[in-house]
Amino acid sequence: MTAEPVLAVSNLTIAVGAGAHRRLLVDDLSFTLHRGETLCIAGESGSGKSLTSLAIMGLLPKPGPVVAGGSIRLGSEDLTALPERAMRRVRGDRIAMIFQEPMTSLNPVLTVGRQLVEAIEAHRDASRAEARRLALEALEAVRIPEAARRMRQYPHELSGGMRQRVMIAMALALEPDVLIADEPTTALDVTIQAQVLGILKEIQASRGTAVILITHDMGVVAEMADRVVVMREGRAVESGAVAPLFAGPREDYTKALLAAVPRMGAGAQQPDAAPAAPVAEIRDLSVRFPLKGGLLGRTTAEVHAVAGISFDIPAGQTLSLVGESGCGKSTTAKAIAGLVPYAGSLSVAGRPAANLSAPERKALRRDVQMVFQDPFASLDPRMRVGDLVAEPLVIHGIGSAAKRRERVAALFERVGLQPDAMRRYPHQFSGGQRQRVCIARALALRPKLIIADESVSALDVSVQKRVLELLKELQAEYGIAYLFISHDMAVVENISDRVAVMYLGQIVETGTRAQVFGSPRHSYTRRLIEAVPVPDPARRRTAFPRLVGDIPSAVRKPNDPPARLALADVGGGHLVAAE
Repeated sequence: MTAEPVLAVSNLTIAVGAGAHRRLLVDDLSFTLHRGETLCIAGESGSGKSLTSLAIMGLLPKPGPVVAGGSIRLGSEDLTALPERAMRRVRGDRIAMIFQEPMTSLNPVLTVGRQLVEAIEAHRDASRAEARRLALEALEAVRIPEAARRMRQYPHELSGGMRQRVMIAMALALEPDVLIADEPTTALDVTIQAQVLGILKEIQASRGTAVILITHDMGVVAEMADRVVVMREGRAVESGAVAPLFAGPREDYTKALLAAVPRMGAGAQQPDAAPAAPVAEIRDLSVRFPLKGGLLGRTTAEVHAVAGISFDIPAGQTLSLVGESGCGKSTTAKAIAGLVPYAGSLSVAGRPAANLSAPERKALRRDVQMVFQDPFASLDPRMRVGDLVAEPLVIHGIGSAAKRRERVAALFERVGLQPDAMRRYPHQFSGGQRQRVCIARALALRPKLIIADESVSALDVSVQKRVLELLKELQAEYGIAYLFISHDMAVVENISDRVAVMYLGQIVETGTRAQVFGSPRHSYTRRLIEAVPVPDPARRRTAFPRLVGDIPSAVRKPNDPPARLALADVGGGHLVAAE
């Protein structure tokens, strides 16, 4: 580590508003970053992490927050004093950024190659051919297979993990001094997350890039950081080297953050639940989606999203469905909820779900409710949350208006919200509070089964912990069965009674929590577990798993049987779909 920092942030203050309405969003923040070092900025949503990164990049939204004090020095230059024209020369060249959501960061109407070439030409005096060569090398550096072909593709043609690798390639193509990665793996599966983190480590080691990693995942912090700054409400509450900070945090807030992290092994120590009668019975469930083409729009192929799976969900217990994106988890949930057509048999509370009349289907839906991943997108922004929770009662004609208000108020109290919050709108709540509203709405009809589809993956660890505790309390009180869908194996281990592992539309392993996590039989299950970052710097892995290529395609010709999964590992980590 060199004596002089690459980046020095001193007494940074970011404010919004003026006069009596002035509010500090980041208050007197200072830190340094050296060549080859990874500094993690950790904290909950609203702590000022992303605003700090946007200030460094000169990308604070206008009109809105402004740098009201302090300095941001890149070498000898104070970035806060640079005019926009000069900042454009710095941005992308000497400092680059990887954003959380690559799909919104990439231009959907330009090919991947065009966007990479455009970034290179903006900062280098290079011919088009030279820029294309550098772009291709950047894609190969982040281990994108068939890089030349990917150059001709559009962002929507790539998987989420592939798009994030394109963003890394774009950020590193010009070999910047500083790379800012803002929640770069939050929405990724654990295997893809491990791959992305490994790529960052490798490139950093070979180029000496200084990295600022912004995250609320303390497992990622333990895995990647040299030093940590913990932020809360715009201020740095604690900072230091990663190992001492994890071993002996000084501040109560840091202690609470670390205590809230779900840890592998904690769930396996709990006794397995006793056998119970199933609330839902699924047999040979299959879901296929047609792909049409040609002038006549005929079906040319089918996506085998779910391929003949069977399982039971016992009363008062939690079955977790885990696997990578695209494996069929959410499609399975939608089939059980009656939201997509399916083949096979499905019964809830002893009643078959097929060939039902409209009244019978409506009655069945009282027993099955869903809690979705994004609570803000699940709630009508024009309705008060009290009306949103009461809406299922109105649809099913349950109780008088007064009785419904009384029941909704009781539900709000049960999920930890005050009854006076019923008059507020969704945007007036935090993310965790909105998810509590969604849980209250799911409980309104007193269902026998609740499907939680990635319901805590977007929440901060402390909020996530409180929501998971609430789900367990409600299950114990009402005897609800949960189908819990997640790619976070640590969360799954802590909440599940039974676990089913999905891959390419099929269940490759199922068992009790202790069986699946204690002695996994399938190689794919072992890969998922090994990819989970451990929130302990002393157990930091020395090598990250390498997954070469894409998951085999679920697209088949019409009337073809589902692909049979070979049990051997091939291609650096993915299973083969054999004919």
